[in-house]
Amino acid sequence: MSDVITAAVEALSGKIEGGFDGSAKFVIEGEGAIVVDADGVRASDDETDVTLTADAETFQSILEGDLNPTAAFMGGKLSVDGDMGMAMKLGSVLS
Repeated sequence: MSDVITAAVEALSGKIEGGFDGSAKFVIEGEGAIVVDADGVRASDDETDVTLTADAETFQSILEGDLNPTAAFMGGKLSVDGDMGMAMKLGSVLS
């Protein structure tokens, strides 16, 4: 597992305590994938309700609160595949 994925799992775990009602996967280009669901946050490539894909810089900016997930999507820096409602729900948890 890459250092980027390890750090992202730790950061997301702090933001999403007690799990997430649904399932989402973050794919960090060139690094790997992270799954967020009722079991918590972990490095994984399991099937989920929605997959969000971004580069490491964009993902880090979202986690640090410097970039709104919706703005990243509208600006083409974040792609969403699957349940858009689930993506919005996760975005509100991260904001």
